[in-house]
Amino acid sequence: MKFLKYKINLAVTFTAILILFTSCKAVDNANNKQKGAVIGAAGGAILGAIIGNNVGKGGNGELGAVIGGVVGGTAGVLIGKKMDKQAQEIEQEIPGAVVERVDDGIVVTFDEQSGVYFATDKYNINQKSQATLNKLANVFAEYPDTNILVVGHTDNVGQESYNMTLSKNRAYAVTNYLTSQGLSSGRFTTNWFGESQPMYDNSTAEGRSKNRRVNIAILPNEQMIKDAEAEVKN
Repeated sequence: MKFLKYKINLAVTFTAILILFTSCKAVDNANNKQKGAVIGAAGGAILGAIIGNNVGKGGNGELGAVIGGVVGGTAGVLIGKKMDKQAQEIEQEIPGAVVERVDDGIVVTFDEQSGVYFATDKYNINQKSQATLNKLANVFAEYPDTNILVVGHTDNVGQESYNMTLSKNRAYAVTNYLTSQGLSSGRFTTNWFGESQPMYDNSTAEGRSKNRRVNIAILPNEQMIKDAEAEVKN
């Protein structure tokens, strides 16, 4: 699996939460590290990478507060380097996961083929999933100056209301497991969208399998931004 990089073209729409319609093109590592100096405010691109281009019905967190905006200038370059390093560590530790760098953040996608598994109609973290999340928690512990957004999704099999609750339970199962490993709960926001945000074709078994997913976004927090800005001034 290769480390995916994105260049984002953005059209911004503000609704109850910040939503962007994005188009993405892979770019190389060097370009990614320079993006912070040229992109401008584009925080919702990470949200778009997680839930697609439509507003979902679920969730309880104010995603915009977690997503924030892209940090520009030299400070953005410094943050980009730190996030690149963290993304590479995640990819090395969990080779089955899809790791994407979007703006100043990282999006990690786990579906039924990539390290975090849920049995049908279940939301408990099984032994294999624990091993994956333990590795992820270790990386998060190395980078304490980040916020973490966990988002749950399902396929469209079953009742919509049931799937909404299932995606909520699975997202919270991941969040609760990670915080049980010693990570601060204040770093986490948990959200869920049930079947309302498919990114693959639900008419196929493969598509449904990929839609039964949990996304994790990692973003620089206020302290990381302040430290980068201070480093630039010095």
